[in-house]
Amino acid sequence: MTSINFPSHFTRRTLLQRSAVGFGSLALASMLANNSSINAASTDPLAAKQPHFPARAKRIIFLLMSGGPSQVDTFDPKPLLTRDDGKPLPFAKPRVQFNATSNLLKSPWRFRQYGDSGLPVSELFPHLAQRVDDLCMIHSIHGTNPAHGGAMMKLHTGSDNFIRPSIGSWVSYGLGTDNANLPAFVTICPTLAFGGINNWSTAFLPAVYQGTPLGDASVPSNKARVKFINNPLLPREVQRLQLDRLNAMNRDHLERVRSGDGRVGNPAYELSGPEASLEARINSFELAFHMQTAIPQVEDLSAESVATKKLYGMDDPVTENYGRMCLMARRFAEAGVRFIQVTHNDSKVQWDQHADLKNGHEKNAREVDLPIAGLLADLKSRGMLDDTLVWWGSEFGRTPTAEGTRDGRDHNPEGFTMWLAGGGVKGGFRYGSTDDYGYYAHEDKVHIHDLHATLLHLLGLDHERLTYRHAGRDFRLTDVEGNVVKELFA
Repeated sequence: MTSINFPSHFTRRTLLQRSAVGFGSLALASMLANNSSINAASTDPLAAKQPHFPARAKRIIFLLMSGGPSQVDTFDPKPLLTRDDGKPLPFAKPRVQFNATSNLLKSPWRFRQYGDSGLPVSELFPHLAQRVDDLCMIHSIHGTNPAHGGAMMKLHTGSDNFIRPSIGSWVSYGLGTDNANLPAFVTICPTLAFGGINNWSTAFLPAVYQGTPLGDASVPSNKARVKFINNPLLPREVQRLQLDRLNAMNRDHLERVRSGDGRVGNPAYELSGPEASLEARINSFELAFHMQTAIPQVEDLSAESVATKKLYGMDDPVTENYGRMCLMARRFAEAGVRFIQVTHNDSKVQWDQHADLKNGHEKNAREVDLPIAGLLADLKSRGMLDDTLVWWGSEFGRTPTAEGTRDGRDHNPEGFTMWLAGGGVKGGFRYGSTDDYGYYAHEDKVHIHDLHATLLHLLGLDHERLTYRHAGRDFRLTDVEGNVVKELFA
């Protein structure tokens, strides 16, 4: 029998491209049925991918209130807490607590009902209160860790004791990006504390799904930039030439490695081993080149109208910083980025009021209330709220019992509030509840794993099928848990 010697560069992808249409169709059907939904036919790992099922949302904007806002002072009023102010909690506190607390502490702020839905909002958020008919409140969120670091990691990665990929990286892996010149995952002014880069890292996922930070929490948003985005030493045409030459050498090496150990055409090895790191590096170089032009265009707010900037509070020094971040988030969403995180934080762990609760929460709320309301209004006026899921939350809530001199609250992962808006969820809707004093999730409890499963579902991703094989097992964002809370869906 005459043997056929294929050239070393004749890859599985090349074979599929050159084969008959029928065979190619069968291969395509097989790839689309793959449990990870990753389009193996694309050489670009960030190319837009088909979801598992029709999506309700195309993207997520995550408004992270770092430090833990108090649920009983913001969106979850407790009349019995007011009535029994100063009395002991009438049931046991958690076995594991961060700090010792004393008796019940009523909220220093009044609540009112707003909108057609009548959702209650405290006087901390007068502007957001005008948007309650867009909000889907979840009052029964609960986690497992009372410390900032562990709770923040759980919120972002689903794990508080192992380094795992962040939710933004999972979304990037599952869906890719709608703009080849931008990353799929951007985080604006993220905190470097409590897990730091691990909160937006890929861990064992390919590096191309890493979150791209713009500045950090110590940098004002008007100075937040992607590091080394500009190369003042070389013109773009010379950079392009260098990159093409480098890519050619790297691709040649990659193919020789695959050919030499029999990995060509073997899907079990195609994206594993040393060549996976090289392939990720090749793609990251290409993306970085295109980002030099694309990122500054998104960050340039000069074309935005005075009215739009005012809507986000950029005419007021109190709201200007977070307002700019929210406006950039809208622009990144428009440009095709899948996951945009906007962190409200400073060197004092913003919402972490163990003491000075009244002054601290009032300062924080003033900084974010108008910008968030403006973001919701702007998205809605542009028709983007229908397919943009806005997610507001933190790593935990706070205790209804007092810490210190009755002007502070401790960490509380046992029961707290988050809200969603747009992206296929019910507006003007309350789900779940805490107990009569706001300490524990009580009815229709939603664990962090359940929340993650629900967010992925809204994006058209089945959390049990969005997996990645690493160290001999299949990993997913929700590990081996998580239930989709379909009652939230419009």
